[in-house]
Amino acid sequence: MLYKLFYSLYEVYFPFNVFRYITFRTALATITALIITFVMAPWLIEKLKQHSLTQHVRYDGPQTHLNKSGTPTMGGILIIFSVVISVLMWGDLSNKYILIMIAAILGFGMIGFIDDYLKAIKKDPKGLRGWYKIGLQIALAAGIGMLFYYDPNDPFTAQLSIPFFKKWLIDLGWFYIPFLILVIVGSSNAVNLTDGIDGLAIGLVGIASLANGALVYISGHVGFSQYLHVLYLPGIGELTVFCGAMFGAALGFLWYNSYPAEIFMGDVGSLGLGGALGTLAVLTKQEIVLAVVGGIFVVEAFSVMIQVASFKLTGKRVFKMAPIHHHFEVKGMPEPKVIVRFWIVGIILALLSLTTLKVR
Repeated sequence: MLYKLFYSLYEVYFPFNVFRYITFRTALATITALIITFVMAPWLIEKLKQHSLTQHVRYDGPQTHLNKSGTPTMGGILIIFSVVISVLMWGDLSNKYILIMIAAILGFGMIGFIDDYLKAIKKDPKGLRGWYKIGLQIALAAGIGMLFYYDPNDPFTAQLSIPFFKKWLIDLGWFYIPFLILVIVGSSNAVNLTDGIDGLAIGLVGIASLANGALVYISGHVGFSQYLHVLYLPGIGELTVFCGAMFGAALGFLWYNSYPAEIFMGDVGSLGLGGALGTLAVLTKQEIVLAVVGGIFVVEAFSVMIQVASFKLTGKRVFKMAPIHHHFEVKGMPEPKVIVRFWIVGIILALLSLTTLKVR
């Protein structure tokens, strides 16, 4: 909205021409989302407390988490709000990729909101039943997949890009839609599983947003994409603004979600942000790189699957507790140390993902 308004003024005052640059608008989106989240969080925390929208802590979890009971949850509403408002202000709303990303974060966020609502308001500890939740996620991801698959203007429809190789593409054909669903739904749930200790998930989302922002900008830039032998996707560079907004919102929320957390993002935040990251990877043909950028998310999800499979097949548990961050807590590692070490690994993986641009 403001982008079009300010850019149209450059004929009157030439410095307004700066609004046509994606990098400038990305910086504005980052700052806007950061300010909105940082300023509104205290108000939201009080409102959530007034309406008793607080976290219910399981007694079979780490005993150190029992004092977290009563902490306001559903803070993801503010994260998504700040991201969407920032993108609406500084993004090009005529860009189809921007519209898809807004739909993705709102859609997956709504699924998480329903789950949080049932837990917090209806006092149902199970929330939205698993099959309903997965079913809604699959339906939403399938809708996004159909938009991709039947887009006549997409020259790389159903193509899977392989990192470390110059434009090596694999045509998945009809299998592209199931693969896309797996990536998006898997990403959404992986972030949700990671959101178990203060600041862990939102910090990793911020790191992933930065890395993805770089990948998106390069894919949408003719010169950089040719030099680095990356697929050039016209118009995709606009998603750098979206990545900037996610990073700003993550920083603002982390101020209040860092240990000891004053507010949790809830499923509305984790499912929404995870779905957005998965959709972003699919749009930019960086599905495999997503597994590197979000390596911690992948490990967290697999730790749960391994734990469940092992217990059902052998009656024994591989980890002391899953997801794996709880395993380290139960072993005696302080929660802040687990968080920071996972962030460090996340930064290393993000840097590793960026090396795929040059090693081709």
